[in-house]
Amino acid sequence: MSTVKIEMKAISKIFETDEMQTYALKNVDLKINAGDYVSISGPSGCGKSTLLSILGLLDTASSGQYFIEGVNVSDLTLDQAAEIRNQKIGFIFQSFNLIDELSVFDNVALPLHYSRKLLTDKFVADRVAHCLELVDMGHRVKHRPTQLSGGQQQRIAIARALVADPAILLVDEPTGNLDSRSGDQVMSVLEKLNANGTTICMVTHDARYADMTKTQLKLLDGSICSMPDLEELTA
Repeated sequence: MSTVKIEMKAISKIFETDEMQTYALKNVDLKINAGDYVSISGPSGCGKSTLLSILGLLDTASSGQYFIEGVNVSDLTLDQAAEIRNQKIGFIFQSFNLIDELSVFDNVALPLHYSRKLLTDKFVADRVAHCLELVDMGHRVKHRPTQLSGGQQQRIAIARALVADPAILLVDEPTGNLDSRSGDQVMSVLEKLNANGTTICMVTHDARYADMTKTQLKLLDGSICSMPDLEELTA
């Protein structure tokens, strides 16, 4: 039986001004089980970034309920949201967000240092080494980000997202700043991670990369349609 990692029920997000209300998301229902690999695509302005921000506890919904591993996280304080985010969610961004002054090792270890758990130096070293090996970057442990290609930096960012053993990886346009060859290499890493059990939800504008995922969802005007539903609507 599948374990539900993420579940949204009737999530809406409204941006209000004095004159009008704008729905960025409308009654979104979303369920992601352990081991799923889900892509969310859609035109610019359809709500992809808003949805990912709410999934990552960087923003809150105007209405609806959001559960992570069965825990309702809809109405957390900022501190509570930060703690859950650090424990349960790994982020991979279009911009790699690595710190140039730190080594690859120290960049990957950062989430562990923000953890409230008491971790030994050996545990941190072993965990960082393991995650770097998962993305085939163990040989770059002493390098700085500026000494790496864009594709290599993104793989380091993936290792950093994995290091705290999150419930789910949220991936935002991971190939947006890469050439096609580097993008293909990064997508190959994500496919391998998912094959080994990592749960992934990816926002992408690239239909070719969306097709690599197990489940493709389309966001239109703030609402989610599955790809088969979309084909019926546009037939």
